Amino acid sequence: MPSLPTAMTIAGSDSGGGAGIQADLKTFAALGVYGTSALTAITAQNTLGVTAIHEIPTEVIAAQIEAIVTDIGADAVKTGMLSSSAVIRTVARELKRRRVTRLVVDPVMVAKGGDRLLQEEAVEALRTVLLPLATVVTPNTPEAEVLTGMTIRNNKDAREAARRIAAMGAKSVVVKGGHLEGREAVDTLYDGSGFQEFTAERIPTKNTHGTGCTFASAIAAGLAKGLSVPEAVAAAKDYVTSAIKADLQIGHGHGPLDHFWMLRRG
Repeated sequence: MPSLPTAMTIAGSDSGGGAGIQADLKTFAALGVYGTSALTAITAQNTLGVTAIHEIPTEVIAAQIEAIVTDIGADAVKTGMLSSSAVIRTVARELKRRRVTRLVVDPVMVAKGGDRLLQEEAVEALRTVLLPLATVVTPNTPEAEVLTGMTIRNNKDAREAARRIAAMGAKSVVVKGGHLEGREAVDTLYDGSGFQEFTAERIPTKNTHGTGCTFASAIAAGLAKGLSVPEAVAAAKDYVTSAIKADLQIGHGHGPLDHFWMLRRG
């Protein structure tokens, strides 16, 4: 029997299970990829918010990455919560050392409930150290505004933000449109030479906890399986839209996506 494609997530935990490492691994499993993980932080988090954060020592983060890559391997890697410049620099160093060539960077800055997950001092390290290694960067509009210093109000602004982020060294950029106004959610992909837009209906639900983690992980899963960047983004958009539409009812706040919606509809 052939082996499964592999993907590694380097991110923080979510004790509620809707985001972070837990959402990433659920996404990999749902999409037929063998998932592994390197934990960067432990958070006490549920659908209502984040109540505590404990950053993992950088030497332990590096050891986790080495343990995975030197044994199981990683056809693609996705990064999520990297809370400080020390963590970002450690992860970037290890990815370069291990010659990772398919990297999806989800520039996680703020949790769904508004809690800050990226220290302000770490933004410059994210721009200058990690983004130049990225195959795809997947900021939402508030994250793209922080990275570029510009205001994003429409799709034209999203295109300009994508250009600016690509100029930081990323091969491709997807500026997600979920925070913009409009009847449809439009994600804008820029590959350094041209644009593609991926459109889906806007679904009226508060249960969107972990959308960003899930989208980036789904792209990584697609890349691990040999899809091109546009193909991986299109497949991820369809997967996330269906997971939101399933409207899973868990918790008392912003509930998680239904990562295994296919099984429940099967």
